[in-house]
Amino acid sequence: MTKYFTTIMAALAFVFTCQSCNSGNAQQNVDLDVYKLLGEAAQKQTFELDSFPGEENVNYATDILTGAQSVEEYLPLLKGKRVCILSNQCGIVTPGVHVLDTLLSLGINVTCIMSPEHGFRGDADAGEAVGNSVDSKTGVPIKSLYGSKNNTPAKETMDMFDVLLFDLQDVGVRFYTYYVTMVNMMATCAEYGKEFIVLDRPNPIGFYVDGPILDMKYKSGVGGLPIPTVHGMTLGELASMANGEGWLKDGVKCDLKVVKCKNYTHAKLYRLPLKPSPNLPDMRSIYLYPSTCYFEATPVSLGRGTNKAFQMYGHPNMLGYDFTFIPRSIPGAKTPPQLDKVCHGVDLRTNPSIDEINAKGIDFSYIIDAYNNLNLGDHFFRNSFELEAGQAYVRKMIKEGKSAEQIKAMWQDDVAKFKEQRKPYLLYPEN
Repeated sequence: MTKYFTTIMAALAFVFTCQSCNSGNAQQNVDLDVYKLLGEAAQKQTFELDSFPGEENVNYATDILTGAQSVEEYLPLLKGKRVCILSNQCGIVTPGVHVLDTLLSLGINVTCIMSPEHGFRGDADAGEAVGNSVDSKTGVPIKSLYGSKNNTPAKETMDMFDVLLFDLQDVGVRFYTYYVTMVNMMATCAEYGKEFIVLDRPNPIGFYVDGPILDMKYKSGVGGLPIPTVHGMTLGELASMANGEGWLKDGVKCDLKVVKCKNYTHAKLYRLPLKPSPNLPDMRSIYLYPSTCYFEATPVSLGRGTNKAFQMYGHPNMLGYDFTFIPRSIPGAKTPPQLDKVCHGVDLRTNPSIDEINAKGIDFSYIIDAYNNLNLGDHFFRNSFELEAGQAYVRKMIKEGKSAEQIKAMWQDDVAKFKEQRKPYLLYPEN
């Protein structure tokens, strides 16, 4: 235990004396003690972010510091209070030190942990119900938000703390569920009179805004706010906007504080130190995610059950393609679409380039290609398609034979209005 505490304090000293430790690519080679914190059975390959061909040419920023690293800023806000942490495997302060680990070592009274989609250890399938448990390393109870009624904690859980410390790594896309968890918990904290503190983290695709603004009649667990598909904001900024615009349930206002990142601008490229969820294995998957995730609402596989999910698409009945892949049952994708079937389709693992992906933004040409090839008509789309697309016109235009460019033109005015609407809430420069 003494050795464990010494390791923690040495790492914390490193935070205060060398605030440039979050140095992009160097992090991936660090032996992370956080795996021990999150359970002896956790394997490193569950969390480490993979590289992809050509990544050495990507100009990632190396000077960005996350909110979690500014321990000196939020420690005074927590002293003498009962604290609940809403986090997962990405909630690290420095390589090897989780925010839970940090606060306990500094004598903060952490009374419970809340876990989002994929669980506290980040290894559950998308949407999989995760039960309550106890962290094996620290003995702190874990209260799952994916297994409780309406993903809302019980009153007994809310009575356990005074302040909720939120530290999740988002990927900046409307159908990525962590921001929905955030705004739901902001509203719940407002209801119970609890403080809410966001330890902000960079948005890995925070350099553009694109996609339809959600029609709120399609509000769901994969779409909770009237924002574009790619909103270009950090979770701290989005929390401020949800609070300021009256978007929380019943228009309540949350007692919100945001611990900002340092040296971050929306123009900078940020490489995540760990996988944010099991099926986003590397930065290429994250950059393609806004364009390929729509396949979730079709019979087409987007590569779940392979080691490069979101970097391919295919179906057993698609014709005219040389590329094939077979989805298998793997951790984080136990029952992927088209399990154990040979899928024919398109390989996006090396082309287009990262610059092309990011310059184009959301690209519906992949969906259009698969739709035309399978020739299933409306049977190609599941009911959940609008929940992800956000607007009914997307399906309609695809069925009418419109191009990706024609569909993209539909939301340009809405995006321009949103960019003006969000300006008062931006915490970081846009360039």
